[in-house]
Amino acid sequence: MKRTLILAPLVLAAGVAAYGYLTRSDPSPGKAPVVHGAPATASRIARGAYLARAADCVACHTAPGGKPFAGGLAFKLPFGTLYSPNITADRKTGIGDWSDDDFVRALHDGVRRDGKRLYPAFPYTSYSLLSREDVLAIKAYLFSLPATRQATPAPDLSFPFDQRWAMGAWNAAFFKSRRFVADPGRSPAWNTGAYVAVALAHCEQCHTPRNIGFALDSRNTLAGAVVEGWRAPDITPDPVHGLGRWTDEELYQYLRLGHAPGRGSAGGPMGEAVENSLQYLDPRDTRALIAYLRSVPGRAGDGPAAPAPGSVVAAPAFSPPADTPPALRDGLRLFEGSCASCHQWNGQGVQSPYAALLGARSVGDPSGRNIMQTLLHGAHLRVAGQDVFMPAFGAALSDAEIAQLSNYVIHQFGGKQGRVTAAMVARQRRQ
Repeated sequence: MKRTLILAPLVLAAGVAAYGYLTRSDPSPGKAPVVHGAPATASRIARGAYLARAADCVACHTAPGGKPFAGGLAFKLPFGTLYSPNITADRKTGIGDWSDDDFVRALHDGVRRDGKRLYPAFPYTSYSLLSREDVLAIKAYLFSLPATRQATPAPDLSFPFDQRWAMGAWNAAFFKSRRFVADPGRSPAWNTGAYVAVALAHCEQCHTPRNIGFALDSRNTLAGAVVEGWRAPDITPDPVHGLGRWTDEELYQYLRLGHAPGRGSAGGPMGEAVENSLQYLDPRDTRALIAYLRSVPGRAGDGPAAPAPGSVVAAPAFSPPADTPPALRDGLRLFEGSCASCHQWNGQGVQSPYAALLGARSVGDPSGRNIMQTLLHGAHLRVAGQDVFMPAFGAALSDAEIAQLSNYVIHQFGGKQGRVTAAMVARQRRQ
């Protein structure tokens, strides 16, 4: 609330001053590097289908239980709620009347067909890097799908954030429309990976912290952030906080399958990204993405480090450890009743490797943010033709019980002292 009050007059003043200097737009159509899953020889619709999947458009433009791309998904922000628009070809409630130039302007400049500005919850700051031809391929794919008539709810934002014209000031301060330019000093694979990671998959939008203006903090690119109540971890090559100790094969498995042995499983928004998008990338594009991630500067973000080798409490698979501290015994009893049958007392999991807890960064986080979210809301991931499921315990367990269980998991499998409280769980429930 304090941040909103401080920003309000600043945004208004800047908006008035910069209204005539709205978007530093680059008219260049751009030229994309090779994207193996979207070859130039494929039809425009086929290429667009792959690019739209790589960009994970369906995740944001589909409400729970709703029709694909019909919009209505709520984005709860510190200053109100936005809803994703209908991007099917319906002429009344979707984008069926949009021309090619209208669609390109939205993705490159963040401006709707009616001239009003889009909020950067829509990642046009990343999509701006896409070539015009790739943008139009995505449009061709969307227009090939069945149109759905579904109106988009009006945003519910506090003043002055409900003033779309003020986004001109935000764009002037934090955004420059530009196309991707290949780096001639880098390999073709690196350029492909950069285009996939930054423009299409827009990894920065979740894994980079925001500054006071809610723009990406470029000084800490990919150093980790909190998104929708989940911690998106540091994915730079930092050896302690990031991916520096991961092998390329571990990272490949995690991106393709949502799980890597000894590294845990994807959940929350990352699980959605694997399910909807990353598992479908051409393997060569996945390898290129990894090559790019290996090249960014390592950052020690403010997130937790992974469990240190040898720090995890030893336990047999089928019986609880004998030396659990008294303060954690309530959590042990909850784990015994709700968790041990799948995860085992040693955290190696049974029936499915996705149940393994050892090595996961979530259990090495003393704040327990992702553990709380998983316990509250459960997990579901459909990957490689199989369903991975964990039930939600939000209705069965109280805030105090989820805090106790979280702290036990952090101690037992992360080798750290958890700091989760019932009040923290209550806040997470509201996310």
